[in-house]
Amino acid sequence: MPDLVAGQCELDSFDTIEGLSIRGGPHLTILTGISLHGGLPIAWPRRRLTAQFVLEALLEHWSEVGLPAYAQFDNDNRFTGPRHYPDTVGRVIRLCLSLRVTPVFVVPNETGFQAAIESFNGRWQTKVWNRFEHRSVAALKRRSDRYIAACRQRHAARIEAAPPRRPIPQGWTLDLQAPLQGTIIFLRRTNDHGCLSILGHRFQVDSYWAHRLVRAELHLDQHLLRFFALRRRQPDDQPLLNEVAYTLPHRPFKE
Repeated sequence: MPDLVAGQCELDSFDTIEGLSIRGGPHLTILTGISLHGGLPIAWPRRRLTAQFVLEALLEHWSEVGLPAYAQFDNDNRFTGPRHYPDTVGRVIRLCLSLRVTPVFVVPNETGFQAAIESFNGRWQTKVWNRFEHRSVAALKRRSDRYIAACRQRHAARIEAAPPRRPIPQGWTLDLQAPLQGTIIFLRRTNDHGCLSILGHRFQVDSYWAHRLVRAELHLDQHLLRFFALRRRQPDDQPLLNEVAYTLPHRPFKE
C-alpha cells in the first residue's frame, strides 16, 4: 500500500505458531504479532486458539498501544472466518472494520509477505520456547511476557519513531451485527486465465495478467472490487487492472 510504504501509517502483522506441546501436558498455539515500522512485538500462548480469543487479544493489544491503519493476516479461518459458504466475514474482520483498521490477507502458500512476523516467530521460539523448560501454560506466558518487555525496551527508539497510532474512540463498542463499512484487501495471484477467488467467488481480473500478483480492494461502501497489478521488481507501479461491481450481502452474524 503506497501510504504504508511512504511511512505515513503503521501495519500490524499477526500469525500463529503451532505444533508445540509441554512435556506431559497440553498442545499449544501461540498467537503472535509485530508492527512493520516500529517492530512492536506481542505474543499470547494458548491451549486452544479460537477466533473469539483472537478478537479479544487484538482488542486488548490495541487498547494498550493504539490502532494501526492496517492489520495483516494469513488465510487461517480464525482470522478470515469460516469459508464453508461464500460471502462469509468473520468476527476478526468485523472488529477491524468497526475500528477503521483495514484488514489485509496475504497470498496463500507464498513466502515473503509475512517475512517480519515469521522472523519474529523464529526469534520467539529460540529465545523463549527452546531456551527454557516450561511446566505450565502460565509459566510459559510469564516467560514470554518478560521477553516481550525486553524486546520493547531494546527497540524503544524504533517503536517511538514509528508512525502514530490512533486511540480506540471513546464510547466505542463492538457490534458484530452492524452493517460492514470500510475496505478489505486481499493479496492474490491469478490463475492461468487471469482469474482469482475471493469470498467464495471467482472474478476475472485480466487475461493478460495470468499467474501474476494482484491487490484486490473490496470497498464495501462503494459496492466495488478494484484489482491492482503488483510487481516485485517495480513495487511503485500498481496500475488498475479492472473494477467489478460487488455487494457483500448483509446477513445476521452467527455467534
